[in-house]
Order: sequence, then C-alpha cells, then structure tokens
Amino acid sequence: MNQLKFLLLTLTILLSFQVSAFSLFGDDEDDKKKNEKIPKEESSKGVLGSIVPSRASYSREAILGNILKGLLENTHYSKKEMNDKLSENAFKEFIKRMDYGKQFFLKSDIKKLEKYKDRFDDDIKSGNIVILKETYTILDKRLTDIEKFVDELLKKPMDLKKDETFETDEEKRDFVSSESELKERWRKLLKLNILSRYTDMLDEENGVEKDKDKKKKKKKKVVKKRSHKEREKEAREKVAKSYKKIFKRFKDEKQDDKLDKFYNSIAKVYDPHTLYFPPEEKEDFDIDMTGKLEGIGALLREEGPYIKVERIIPGSASWKGKELEAEDLILKVAQAEDEPVDVVDTPLRDAVKLIRGKKGTEVRLTVKKPSGIIKEISIIRDVVVIEESYVKHSVIQFKGDKKKFGYIIIPKFYRDFADRNGRNCTDDTRKALIDLKKRGVDGVILDLRNNGGGALEDARMISGLFFKKGPVVQVKDHQGRSEVLRDYDEKVVFDKPVVVMINRFSASASEIVAAALQDYERALIVGGEHSHGKGTVQAVVELDKYVSALLRTSSKLGALKITIQQFYRVNGSSTQYKGVTPDIIFPDQYSYIESGERYLDYSLPWEKIDAVPFNKWKKFKYPIKKLKTKSALRVSKNSKFAKVNKAIEWFKKRKDQTVRKLNIDNYLSLRKTLREKSEELKIEKVNKDIMVKSGKKLKNDADKERFDEFKESLQKDPYIEETINILKDILS
Repeated sequence: MNQLKFLLLTLTILLSFQVSAFSLFGDDEDDKKKNEKIPKEESSKGVLGSIVPSRASYSREAILGNILKGLLENTHYSKKEMNDKLSENAFKEFIKRMDYGKQFFLKSDIKKLEKYKDRFDDDIKSGNIVILKETYTILDKRLTDIEKFVDELLKKPMDLKKDETFETDEEKRDFVSSESELKERWRKLLKLNILSRYTDMLDEENGVEKDKDKKKKKKKKVVKKRSHKEREKEAREKVAKSYKKIFKRFKDEKQDDKLDKFYNSIAKVYDPHTLYFPPEEKEDFDIDMTGKLEGIGALLREEGPYIKVERIIPGSASWKGKELEAEDLILKVAQAEDEPVDVVDTPLRDAVKLIRGKKGTEVRLTVKKPSGIIKEISIIRDVVVIEESYVKHSVIQFKGDKKKFGYIIIPKFYRDFADRNGRNCTDDTRKALIDLKKRGVDGVILDLRNNGGGALEDARMISGLFFKKGPVVQVKDHQGRSEVLRDYDEKVVFDKPVVVMINRFSASASEIVAAALQDYERALIVGGEHSHGKGTVQAVVELDKYVSALLRTSSKLGALKITIQQFYRVNGSSTQYKGVTPDIIFPDQYSYIESGERYLDYSLPWEKIDAVPFNKWKKFKYPIKKLKTKSALRVSKNSKFAKVNKAIEWFKKRKDQTVRKLNIDNYLSLRKTLREKSEELKIEKVNKDIMVKSGKKLKNDADKERFDEFKESLQKDPYIEETINILKDILS
C-alpha cells in the first residue's frame, strides 16, 4: 500500500495524515472516479505550516483553511505558493462561482468586492473569510429585489411577438451598470424561459413525439388545444413556480455551500482536478467510487450555472436509454408526472438529490445538447449493471471476407482493490485475447473511445499483453522524483496486428495504453484529433485525519482531491495537456466541442523528461504513410463520414450563434430547424455487411437483446467500419 505521511506539531496539536491509496482519476475536468494504488512503498515527511494562528481562533474555518493551505502549498504537483497573485486569480474564480450568468451583481458590486481580491491567502489561514460575508450581504439584497421584480413581472401577460434579442452565452455578457439594466436582463431571461415552455406545450398539442425511437412504444398523450393567451399564461405560471424554488434554494444555502465556493475558487487555480469536497459531497464521492447506487448512472459536474453530464456509466439506465450523452447540460428535473424543477444555478449536490432515486421510478430531464437542441428525456432509474461496464469482445468481419478480427472494448480500467481475487480488466482482457486467438482472428481492434481511465496498474499490465517486458510509463512527483513503471511479464499474449481507437474523451489510463503501444510501434492508433490530455494523478485526502480529538468539531471537514504526480511516456513526452495524437486521424465528430485539458483554465503545462531505454516491436512494421493515404481516400467517399463532416461544419457555425431572437415566430422557426437538422444528420444506416459474433455464450433473452443492440451500434459506426478496412490494409 502506498502511503504519504505528514507530521505537523503546532503548540499542543499533533496532526497526522495517511493516504491509503493514490487515486488515478481518468475523466477530463474535475474527475471523481477511480482508484489506483501505486505499487512502490513510499514515505515522506513535510511541514504544512502553522494551522492555528492563536488559541482564540480555533474555529472550524481556521482549522480547515490551514489544513487546505498546507496541503496545497506543500503537496500539490505545481508547487504554487499561496500568495497575493494566486489570490487575484482565485477572486476571478470566486466571482464566476457566485454569479457566472452575470444575473445578480452590478459592476459597482464587483468593484466593491475587488478590495478583497488579494486577501484569499490571508483569509483561508485566519478562518475569517471577510469576502464571503460581504458578498452574501450584497447578494441577499439583490436576491430580495430580483425576487420581488420576477414575482410582479410574471403576474402580467408578456408580449411574445415583440422583436428583441438576448445573449445566451454568459461569457459574452458583461456585468450591468444599473439596477434598471439588471431588471431588463431578467425580463429577457424570463421571456426566453416562457418561450421555451410555450413551444413545449405547442409540441404536445401538435403531437410532436419527443421520443423518435420506434422501438420504444409509447402511448400518445392527447393534449387539448389551447389558445395563444392560455398557452402564454400557463407558461408564465410554470416559470414563476420554477423560479420560486430557485430563490428558495438560494435562501436555504448552507454555510458549507458558501465555504465550498471560497475554498474551490482557490483549489481551481492550482489545477482543474484539484477539488475540495464538503462532507456531504465526500459521501457522494464515496458512492461514486463504489459504483453502487440507484439512479440514472451519469457522472455530473458543475460548469458555471449549469449541471453538465461528464460521462455516462456503461450499463446504467442512462447508457441503456442512449439519449443522455456526455456534454449535455441539464436544465430541469421532474419526478414522473410532477412539474419540472429548474436546476440552473443549483449546487451540484442539490441537483443530484433530485436526479437520484429508487430503482423503478421515473425521472424526466430537460437537457440542452451541445448543438443547442433542447430535449426532454425520460429515464427509469435502476441499479447500475456492473456487467455492462466490463470488457466485452466479439469477432468482427466483412460479409464474404475470409479475414476476421477481434474487437475488444474496455469501457474503463476497473479493479477491486478491496478484494485481491476480485474482477479486474487485465484478466478480462487477457481472457478475451486468448479466446480470440483460439478463434483464429487476424488482428484486434482495441476500442478505448470514451474510456475515462482508471487503475494505473491495469494500464501497465494491459500494455504488457502485447509486447515483451519493458517500461510502460514514467511517473514524477512534486519533489521531482521520477519512477519507471514496468511490465515484468515476458509473455506476449497476442502478437498479431493491433489497432487502438481513441477520441477526445479517452483520458488518463487509456492514454497511457495508447501512448505505450504507439511508442513501442506495437499498435496503430486511430481516432479524432487528439485524446483528452489528462496526465496527472490525484490523491484523495480525508481532512478529519489531520485534527486531534482535542480540536475535532462535531461536523466533519470533508476531503481534498489533490494533484500530486504527472505521467510521462517512455519517450519522455507527457500525455498532459496535449494528449495522444493518432497515427491516422479521422474526422472528429466532437471537434466543435472544446473538450480536453488544453481547454481548461489552470491546466498543468506539457512537459518532457528524459526517455527510458525500451525495445521497439520488431516482428512487423505498420506502413503508416500508405495506410493514411488509403484511409483518407475511403473516408472521402464514405456517405456516413460525409454526414459527420456536414454535422461538424453545421455545429461549428451554430456554436457562435448565441444571440436568440425573443419572438415566438422566430423561436418556433429555430426549434423546427434544429429538430429537422438533427434528424437529417443522424447516422441510422446499419451496415449489414459487418458481421459480428458474440465473444460469450448468450444465455437468455436479456443477453440476446443486449448483444443485438451492441451489434447494431457497431454496424452503424463509420469509425468501426474504417478501422476494419485499415486492418485489412495492414494484412495486405
């Protein structure tokens, strides 16, 4: 077990801390995912600095703040000092967290708060967080005024035919100068909400199906036609009801929620993956780590005022429904037939409480797709089916072709650290390769798309299944000490051609495997422009372990997820920031989405260290230049890739069109265009020339149904089709 020990003696206080295991979090952004143990035993000592300025200030905030300050300054990989310069950046983050949508504060309010911008480093230590008190004094006043204004405004009919516009991109807005301008911003925001509700009702009346999947038989709901006046009134009432709940949530905000904004504005400046968990959120984190809960099976994070879907857990209710996707913004949540609750500007944990629920119950999510399309999705909550998140394999080939290939998908690098005999993805991948060898496949596709990472140990060992022993990845800590993690098994489980598929959602451990196989020239890497670029390791620190029984308060302190190491390829290049660049680049269907480490504020820079000696694969070489040429020609003639390219161009243009016309006719026209374009760009054609055979015996109808869905997804996927063609080119 890997341990870090820090000893701190301040006055009569002995604070000690042990990290039982480092956690390797593989998803892009504020990943709250998987555990990893680094095999080498390590012990180091460090002084965190004085955590108690005076006996009179033994407040919970002083104790918590000093522990966080000590950990961030002394153990974070970046070695940043908490000073005035860092405070100024933290101030900017704090204002974003307080009012990302620029809907509450005036320019004069921000100016007033700026006097505290260089005090974050001092206040975290003293526990007297003055800016929080000042900010919430201003916010309470603004909230009272705005709530009264909203209540009065929504009692009167709104002119939905008046021509005017509203900027929907918060980053393009600025804080307003006067209260009258602020009210005008709110009037337009409310009008946009009313237009959305109005058009939803119109869709219901006109029988527009929200669920286009013909396989799902839904009983059509007969809705009585309303007049324009009735529709507008009902839409207004729904918006009023929704905002009453929003304002109530603001008023009911707990002290921990307020402290969360302050502490995480500091943590974010260290890097995007360093995060303070208040006690309640730490419990959610623990649930997520076990993967055992009843709900929809989506990992969520806060992004400005929104709740964003970070990743869909394979096998979950969301994964089975195939409608909720990574990058979707959740706008509203409804329980079965209840009225939707607006979750914009709602703390993550509060939104999660609404979304989570017992198995078999229905939750309806109103989401905004990256394309701008607003859609309502119904999900029946369930227990996450762990089986679906395990390695799957099959035999895949073109109809009438003698060449056949193995297809292995690794959704994540899983390992049960609590049980040595528990299931892990290395053993499952090894079994899949052995089975595929018995079936006489001529090559293997290793699909790591959307794989957010996981156990470093499995990334190391899975890489070693394809070559003889040697280094796999280098790890460097904040003190500059580096270590080479190797595969020691000389046995090569599979020695035929391998093509690894990645995309910009392939992160951390999956990038290690792709990079190692690319450096060894053992596999050909194909995919979008780049992988995610997360090359860092985080440790999760239980903060209560720092406090002696003498000073421990009745409420827990929570935890800190902190970046303590960085990965490097065997060639010395880091996977951090840049990610892995494929040998053959396909049209990137997600290129219009700014997803990846390079798009995150305060992400650690790319670095390079010395390479380590390793023996490249010698059995055969991949003629990359010829393979690129042949692939590019096929892609240019492929009708599915033509749709992909068309979608990329369309979404890129739509992305910058953030000003909405607040006119009912324009709004209806836009929604119609978005719906039609979405249908037009869908890739629905099934290529039945792609033959897929299951890698395991199908025991029951459920197994057969799951396999049929899996098979169809492969037959629709142009990237799979082209990867098979590349393998054929390699063999020829």
